[in-house]
Amino acid sequence: MKTFYTSQNGFVECEEWSPHCWINVEGPDHDDMKYLGEELGVPEDFLVSSTDPNERPRIDREGDWRFIILRIPFRTVGQVSPYDTIPIGIITNNEILLTICAHKTEMISDFITHTRRREIQVDSESDFVLRLMYSSAYWYLKYLEVINRYMIIDEKSLASSIKNEDMFSMLGIQRTLVYFNTSIQANEILVDRLQSVYCEEFDSELSEDVKIELRQADMTAKIYDDIMGNTLDSFASVISNNVNSIMKKMAALSIVLMVPTMIASFYGMNVAVAFQNEPYMFEVIIVGSLVLSIALYVFLRKIRWF
Repeated sequence: MKTFYTSQNGFVECEEWSPHCWINVEGPDHDDMKYLGEELGVPEDFLVSSTDPNERPRIDREGDWRFIILRIPFRTVGQVSPYDTIPIGIITNNEILLTICAHKTEMISDFITHTRRREIQVDSESDFVLRLMYSSAYWYLKYLEVINRYMIIDEKSLASSIKNEDMFSMLGIQRTLVYFNTSIQANEILVDRLQSVYCEEFDSELSEDVKIELRQADMTAKIYDDIMGNTLDSFASVISNNVNSIMKKMAALSIVLMVPTMIASFYGMNVAVAFQNEPYMFEVIIVGSLVLSIALYVFLRKIRWF
């Protein structure tokens, strides 16, 4: 779906394209791609690369067209990893400012709302790119806070859990942290390259703010990744200990049940046995089996087998 925005103390939606307005395309369909390629003349390679999930942050040129790829975070649905990163292409020439992303994300709508709330006037292409990168750093940090809460919940379940679902959940979080870490580092490198591309119109102060936010997100992702790695190692040990504890209790229960089973086996033989003709021998055997089982249970409890 494509929408058009003009910068008037914040991005305001307009009905149709005009020179120097922002064209935002999220989850493009065939008609959107046809409009961009045929009516606006956007190079096909740039459009394809913008929707390729494996594209890495980079800068490219083709004639008057400039192409910038960023990696931004987004919330996944129905996947092991709660979050992932996807490319967003920023395609510009003398009159066109276009962003295209394969999925609709929370970041873009928040970016638009933020510019309106703060009444931010975006007057240049470099300013737009830097503010979009700043927004991506903010959302990396926001999602990392949520991931930290997931980690705390999973850690609390370690003491008693031996479910595979818990392991898959933590592996999904670790995968997300790896994606975040690599994407943030690639975006950091891109900031330095932007300065050589835009030269005089480049806002050094805003660029420094972007770098600080990206470094903070990068450091946070690394810390969480280290914590998750140590937690997963502990998780494996906890599962092993839990299994051993369960097997120990089952062995103790088998020992307790073995006493009455053994006595019943002796008196169930088809041969003459002692006291078989006594009138209350059955009750004596039952009571004796219970007494011995209880005594054995108390002994095993004393040595902490239960």
